[in-house]
Amino acid sequence: MKINTKPLPGMMELLPEEQIEFNRIKNIIELNYAKFGFSPIDTPAIERTEVLLAKAGGETEKQIYRFKKGDNDLSLRFDLTVPTARYVADNIGQLQFPFKRSQIGKVYRGERSQRGRFREFYQCDIDVIGHEKLSVNYDAEVISVIYSIFRELNFGNFTIRISNRNIISGLIEGLGVEDKSSKIMALIDRAEKISSEEFAEQLNNLDLGEKSSVIVEFINISGSCEEVLDSLKNMSRKINNERFSNGIVELSEVSGLLKNMGVQEGYFKLDMLIVRGLDYYTGTVFETNLDDFKQIGSVSSGGRYDNLSSYYSKEKLPGVGASIGLTRLFWCLRDLNLLSFNKRSEAEYLLIPMGGEQELKKSFEIANEMRAQGKKVEVLLENFNMKKAFKFADKRGVRYALVIGDREILENSFFFKDMKTGQSISLEEIFKK
Repeated sequence: MKINTKPLPGMMELLPEEQIEFNRIKNIIELNYAKFGFSPIDTPAIERTEVLLAKAGGETEKQIYRFKKGDNDLSLRFDLTVPTARYVADNIGQLQFPFKRSQIGKVYRGERSQRGRFREFYQCDIDVIGHEKLSVNYDAEVISVIYSIFRELNFGNFTIRISNRNIISGLIEGLGVEDKSSKIMALIDRAEKISSEEFAEQLNNLDLGEKSSVIVEFINISGSCEEVLDSLKNMSRKINNERFSNGIVELSEVSGLLKNMGVQEGYFKLDMLIVRGLDYYTGTVFETNLDDFKQIGSVSSGGRYDNLSSYYSKEKLPGVGASIGLTRLFWCLRDLNLLSFNKRSEAEYLLIPMGGEQELKKSFEIANEMRAQGKKVEVLLENFNMKKAFKFADKRGVRYALVIGDREILENSFFFKDMKTGQSISLEEIFKK
């Protein structure tokens, strides 16, 4: 019987040149997390099922990869948030609070396989977790990390769209329609995916009467940060709800902090269409979109939650976090031909020994000296002729190639060819780089 060697549907497998580009993006994310002082953790891919399902059931239970091993009911993690909650509860006595955590790892969901949806994918998460309380300053810091990452990734202009769950929740309370809260939030969440006529029709189906006009007015608030905040304050006088007012104060604080942190207003805006579907968000919420490629959808999202570990600890552990779905982001950018795949090796330098043992020995000697400086060097160990060797270097994507023959050794003269410009660069100059 012929073995099917294809990866399972929903599992992304890359060629070396693609993997190098994927790793470049991942490294930028990881380095930015470190720049802001986030401590890396790495939780197991396999958890006890009771841990993963403690605060989730229904659709989550249907999607997890679950199996039995002896008497143990085990599952593959479906996100990094739940394992982090368990991790914090387990190590609460050893952690320093506020605990700034980062984690980049694969997660698994048995979703229906379709274009752009994955069953195994990388998430890149950060969270700041407090003990009993956590300053709103961290809400702004988490957003500024995302800003820093996407500026460095340079995929074009982007917008971080920010709101606060207390504002929409306070609006619903103030209107006295709490019994329809989830339906109203779900409708606002998909407002951009439907026409204004469809939105009005679906809102009308909720039987809110004249209160519908307030919700329409709310989602149409726009302008600069100051203009949005002024509009919300004017609406607050009509709503007369403490939660609504508190949300405005928090949103104003975050907006001001972002400017102080050097986040340019052209890269973020206050947007009342952002509600985030997950129920555990309780304050600041945000989503990030690439301005020229809005069809991709959100490339990063996050927000504030009151108690991360309520199912695993009696301690109050509020937090704020952000996540980048790296696999989906990479796949979408690749599909749009926005990524460069011109390197098939991590090496920047290729040494080409032309001859016998003497040339090979000299190649190893030079390679070892260069590697000691931290340079990435490959030695071509196949006996190719000159033309084939340079063709190999070109396909490999290395920047510099050095031929080492008996003449070079005799004259102690070694010059690299810059594969991009064709210029020659001496070994001494390379060592100075």
